[in-house]
Amino acid sequence: MNNLKHVFTACVLAGIGISIPSTSNAQVSTSDSVMNHANKQKLSVGGYGEVAYSREFYSDNVYRYSKASAYKNDPSHGKFDIPHAVIYLSYDFGKGWTMGSEIEFEHGGTGISYEKEYEESGEWEQEVEKGGEVELEQFWLQKTFSRGLNIRFGHIVVPIGLTNAHHEPLNFFTVYRPEGEATIFPCTWHQTGASIWGRVGKFKYELQFLAGLNALSFSRDNWIQKGGSSAFEFEPSNKYAVALRIDNYSIPGLRLGVSGYYGHSIDNSLGREASDEASSRNLKGAVTIGTFDFTYNAHNWIVRGNFDYGHLSDANDVRLLTGRQTKTSPFNRDYVGKAAIATGIEAGWDVFSQIQKLRQDKQKFYVFGHYEYYNSYIPTSEEPAYPYTKKNRMAFGINYYPISQIAIKAEYSKRLLQSGYNNEPSFSIGIAYEGFFL
Repeated sequence: MNNLKHVFTACVLAGIGISIPSTSNAQVSTSDSVMNHANKQKLSVGGYGEVAYSREFYSDNVYRYSKASAYKNDPSHGKFDIPHAVIYLSYDFGKGWTMGSEIEFEHGGTGISYEKEYEESGEWEQEVEKGGEVELEQFWLQKTFSRGLNIRFGHIVVPIGLTNAHHEPLNFFTVYRPEGEATIFPCTWHQTGASIWGRVGKFKYELQFLAGLNALSFSRDNWIQKGGSSAFEFEPSNKYAVALRIDNYSIPGLRLGVSGYYGHSIDNSLGREASDEASSRNLKGAVTIGTFDFTYNAHNWIVRGNFDYGHLSDANDVRLLTGRQTKTSPFNRDYVGKAAIATGIEAGWDVFSQIQKLRQDKQKFYVFGHYEYYNSYIPTSEEPAYPYTKKNRMAFGINYYPISQIAIKAEYSKRLLQSGYNNEPSFSIGIAYEGFFL
């Protein structure tokens, strides 16, 4: 942590040391992006999207951690992907009433087809043709009373951590979303609930009331990541949670943010399968999260950083909950850590800022470095250790903006694992956009 503080301090001081100021533009949150009505019209349509290609120079075998030496020399593999393609649609009804929505297609969406199975007496069968997801990431109705008081009901982004609050692809340098937060938290974290938010002076606040997470979906490799999704047509809400985020914009170009979350997760499932255990042994599965993040965007530098720590009570008991141990259960039977951590920093400098013609044309070319550390499984004293969950990741690359709405990205990265495991280098390129059409 001391090294991270030194890197951050050095980057900020380096930026301040350049005497020629440029446009200061601190980061805005995702919910603000949806409400960013183009030309102040009532109907607003926009979105963002990413296309990426990666070549990974390590084994993709599922046993590469448990039998690392056996897969050390496996061949590389490549993949094209559309991580996210999103449509924003919002409308201003007037008198303070607005509607916002965000529909997301992950990895190209999903697809099914029908076929006639001649080996089974000509029965029609429905088959899943491709992976991916289609999700309603935001859908809410809002009443605005003043700049400082807005009330929102519906499906909302839970702004815990840097990436959830700012998950559009122009808000990070790497080709894919920063790996640490995307590994241990739902990302994008979105749930149905109510929110009170507003701006007071140089501060923006948001307080949310939500359904709790589902402990049955927690895991060793992703901690609480799957706990916010529901396989049903509704979201079980036997348990509840609160989330709070505060951002400060006092210094031009600098945004400082803190966020916190607290909620119970055991017995928050359909049928309340764990209700007897929860009541007789007072199990709660309380999830507590605290985060700090910042973005500095001025003097031709962009620097972003985050520190997230989460704790889960009753972690020893989560693995043994009723509902996780049956053969037909859709939930895995992993150990779940009592805590998880993700921290990282990235810094990029605009080379074109030094070339007058390109600067006047508003083209940008960032050369960046990125570092993060995360661990999805910090065990209790009664749980076994799985050191492969501790990962350092470094990346170096470029972001080229021919226009402000489009970024062409390239990076070389490497996951650095502990001794006994194989490091994981890769090369990725991608193109991303974010903008409003109407």
